[in-house]
Amino acid sequence: MPTPLYAYELHGNCYLNLTNRCTLRCRFCPKFNKDWAVKGYELRLPGEPDAETVWQAIGDPARYREVVFCGYGEPTLRLDVMLTLARRIKSADGRTRLNTDGLANLVHGRDVTAELSDGIDAVSVSLNAQDAATYARHCRPPGPDAYPAMLDFVDRVRHHMPDVTVTAIDGLEGVDISACNAIADRLGVKFRRRVLDEVG
Repeated sequence: MPTPLYAYELHGNCYLNLTNRCTLRCRFCPKFNKDWAVKGYELRLPGEPDAETVWQAIGDPARYREVVFCGYGEPTLRLDVMLTLARRIKSADGRTRLNTDGLANLVHGRDVTAELSDGIDAVSVSLNAQDAATYARHCRPPGPDAYPAMLDFVDRVRHHMPDVTVTAIDGLEGVDISACNAIADRLGVKFRRRVLDEVG
């Protein structure tokens, strides 16, 4: 296995790879098709790094447009490490963004959205579908409560930070991009259309 990659640069941003674990098993995720590379970066991890290891991999956070918690896993599954790093990045004049499936409250059994505001500047949530049935078909969540839990997370997190976006992938069968955009409008957050098979 190549040297583990905990931080990688794309589009002027630094992306942090904290874990390969996920809450979802999305059918469209390349790693479930045995493809662990993003734009030439191999993101499969032999284990999960501690905060200091990732910090050393970042270098100077201020030289990036954003430092993004993303990688090939769900960053909020490592909530304590993520928040430790986020606060340290902010103290070094970096800007932070979290890309998430929005299931942190469900996984941790409590509302963590206020905690995220202590270090995270922006949140992007994978909405991925306009209804629970379509979401379940493509994202294979752990249970039927995942979709409403994700929407509730979006509604809660927007009260703690001004920069919240939900995304959906254009090209997935049955996904109505206009309906997803309308959900974003109803929740009072931004919407971004993603393109199927464009990763990174």
